[in-house]
Amino acid sequence: MLAALDNGVKGGKWFSLMDKVMRPATLQAAWGRVVRNCGAAGVDRQSVDAFAAHAERYLDELARALRSDTYRPQAIRRVEIPKGRGQTRPLGIPTVKDRVVQTAVRLVIEPIFESIFCAHSYGFRPGRGAKRALREVDALLRAGYCHVVDADLAGYFDSIPHAGLMARVREQIADGRVLRLLESWLKQEVMAGLERWIPTGGTPQGAVISPLLSNIYLHGLDETMAAGGYRMVRYADDFVVLCQTADEAQRALAEIGTWVDAHELTLHPDKTHVGDCRQVGRGFEFLGYRFEAGQRRVRTKSWNAMLDKIRQHTPRTKGRSLASIISQINPMLRGWYQYFKHAHRITFVTTRVNFGPLTRPIRRRTRWGVPRSFERYPDPRQCGTPGCATGIEDARNNAASGVRWRRVRSVKGLASEGWIGCGFGVVGLDQAVAVQVFVEAMDLIAVVGLEEVQDVMDEVVDLHDGIVAESRHREVAGREGVRVDRVGI
Repeated sequence: MLAALDNGVKGGKWFSLMDKVMRPATLQAAWGRVVRNCGAAGVDRQSVDAFAAHAERYLDELARALRSDTYRPQAIRRVEIPKGRGQTRPLGIPTVKDRVVQTAVRLVIEPIFESIFCAHSYGFRPGRGAKRALREVDALLRAGYCHVVDADLAGYFDSIPHAGLMARVREQIADGRVLRLLESWLKQEVMAGLERWIPTGGTPQGAVISPLLSNIYLHGLDETMAAGGYRMVRYADDFVVLCQTADEAQRALAEIGTWVDAHELTLHPDKTHVGDCRQVGRGFEFLGYRFEAGQRRVRTKSWNAMLDKIRQHTPRTKGRSLASIISQINPMLRGWYQYFKHAHRITFVTTRVNFGPLTRPIRRRTRWGVPRSFERYPDPRQCGTPGCATGIEDARNNAASGVRWRRVRSVKGLASEGWIGCGFGVVGLDQAVAVQVFVEAMDLIAVVGLEEVQDVMDEVVDLHDGIVAESRHREVAGREGVRVDRVGI
């Protein structure tokens, strides 16, 4: 098959493909991908773990069903997932067995279409991705292609006509059994609660085969733009056309509109526009970024989605440890940074005086949600020896042994009642200094955010050593009758 991809096949169509789909090696490879992607259970409520317990038996059953042409896909479970700001997006979840068969079919037919896909298509393709698409856009902008057609297809995945899609597939594939499989997945029954229906158009978002089918249908648009000499960058149904002049951009938009109308699709009237992205207010958004006035920033929608995730992981009504919250926030922040690290530098600027737009909400949420526990101090009368805790482990041991904790109301009240701090190596200092150490330690933890709590301890120890030195300096100066100002730490 690999040689045929390079040399071509007789008549330009592929006839014998089903035997490759039902091979045990293909089904085993497909099952491996389903395991890696995990995912929820379908209408049969069989999870990936439940399938894995008897994987060999299930794979043999699928192979026999495909060989005897008795395989029939089950209904798709439809759920609504958050889209942001109160909106939701429908997601179709096939059963695990259907996902295995769809993956097997995709493994067989994807190389056939990959050999004909255009180079400026980056969405859901092996070896490509959003970062490569963004690099191409950035290179074209630097080359002077600043008049941009920002187009959006309204409800693309739900409006793909089945007849037109299958016609595009038949241009390359002539195996009737594979074609019947694809048609059966397009006409799968959908279940949402107690409702059941059969869709008349579109591909279910969430199905393994849907991204490939969506690229197949838009391949005609790729060819049209390439034939016209336009520089288009497409990621699934999100694409931009970059031109050197305003007239060229208007012609490109007209050709896009003609192709879209002829293929029973619709351009979103509010999200499709043409503009010179060098001017303020006429930029465009693509794959989470906003390109405007020579700058590349994180778009507002992506900011709001990130803030919503931070709020979700830092609730103010649940008692959770700081380490637990950081362990959940860290992977999310690292992934977000890896994708948006090429945005304008102001996005990540953070100082001790001026917190950046990303650090500020994290610091605020962690101060409200978790550090209240660090504002409590043990009662010396319940702790045995005052100031006995010399580190965070001792403080944890005190808490585990039932030490009574009290919320600090004020520094003055703390000093007058003889309370001390014993969490970060604060031993024998006056109470106001103890509170200062805890507050500054709390700031450090909130600001760092991306590191484990133990990594912050070194900085807290430095703070403590500085305060100890200041305290001794004040003590010496007091004995000598000299007034001193606070020593900087």
